Amino acid sequence: MIIELPQVGESVTEGTIVQWLKQVGDSVERYDPLVEVLTDKVSMEVPSPVTGIITEILAEEGQTLPMGAPIASIQTEDAVEPASPIESPSPPASEPPQAVDRIGVLLKDVAPVGPTGSGNVTAPAAQDVSESASGRNARRRRRYSPAVQRLADEHGIDLEQVQGTGISQRVTLRDARAYIEARAEAAAAPSISATAGSGSPDEERLPLSPVRRAIAANMTRSASEIPVAWTVSDLDVSGLVRRREALKDEFMQREGVNLTYLHFIIKAVAESLRENPLLNSSWSEDAIILKRRINIGIAVAVPDGLVVPVLRDADALSIAGIAVRAAALTARARQGKLGVEDVQAGTFTLNNTGALGSIASQPIINHPQAAILTTEAIVRRPVVIGDAIGIRSMMNICLTFDHRIMDGAEASAFMNAVKRRLEAISDETGIY
Repeated sequence: MIIELPQVGESVTEGTIVQWLKQVGDSVERYDPLVEVLTDKVSMEVPSPVTGIITEILAEEGQTLPMGAPIASIQTEDAVEPASPIESPSPPASEPPQAVDRIGVLLKDVAPVGPTGSGNVTAPAAQDVSESASGRNARRRRRYSPAVQRLADEHGIDLEQVQGTGISQRVTLRDARAYIEARAEAAAAPSISATAGSGSPDEERLPLSPVRRAIAANMTRSASEIPVAWTVSDLDVSGLVRRREALKDEFMQREGVNLTYLHFIIKAVAESLRENPLLNSSWSEDAIILKRRINIGIAVAVPDGLVVPVLRDADALSIAGIAVRAAALTARARQGKLGVEDVQAGTFTLNNTGALGSIASQPIINHPQAAILTTEAIVRRPVVIGDAIGIRSMMNICLTFDHRIMDGAEASAFMNAVKRRLEAISDETGIY
């Protein structure tokens, strides 16, 4: 049975193989994790849909494939026929038993077959191999998976020189990569010594992690496909600061969650999106697609980069409900435990760059959404109030929007709606 890279959402078109958790010859139960895959949304473990034995790995680690592409082959238990009850004459003692090459028959002590179950697999006897002068002719009878062969071709290595650790000494992807790395280290040793004699290099190369590659691909796509404009507003959030300060200790005792400014902001943004639906849409070549649900993605910094878990139906939640659900999402994101469902179906993204100390920034839209909003650090500064000057808590917000979908009037209407709601927070504002 061929295992394919699963579809995880209409906006996810490809995935990168991060790490194989099983190898050729391993037995797997249904729902056992097979491989870790990274998409532009999330890193996830793909489970086995069946019980059986892995016969071939078709995609190597680090390879990027379209969703639905074959990644492995598993011989299922249903494909294994029981031994025939009809007795057959025993072969002479001097002759080794012959392996039966038929689809559906479990062949023992032979090299694994491909996904079709055939291919004239031969099992050279140990005596034949040992009696060969160099063993080279026997090794040439080994067969390699497409992924292993492709890796060998890319790096120009002779697989006959690689010691296999798979079934019947089959060369696995791990064997091939270990050989390549060892060869590279051996080749680099003289050059490193030569460099040391001429002084330290002026540059250092940092290998790209799969997460960094995914972020780069998504940001490049957004920047190249979406014509953007942006606008900034400053808000007097003195009432928000006072209300959060008055509630945070009691809320922590009651809910076990830290009540932050962001939770009030999410509520204001969700209600403003409902009032300004163009901001909650996406572009199609023949139409603008308005989203009926308001699912706000919250950008969260993690060690490998940035992930955006989605707070679904945010407009239907109270501030307290937003705080509890957002805290759970953020915790899972930082622990690397987000599921595919946690990052799907986002319709708008909010990035709290103020937590990093920023007071102004221009974000890049999370493709294929219509807009993204940043909230900046709250700072105390003098503000003209009527004919007087007062010290107020001020915050900047910046909106980047798709200029194909909306113009400045619609973007400004949304910004004013957010500003109006946040500046209206007072000592009487409820959170439940």
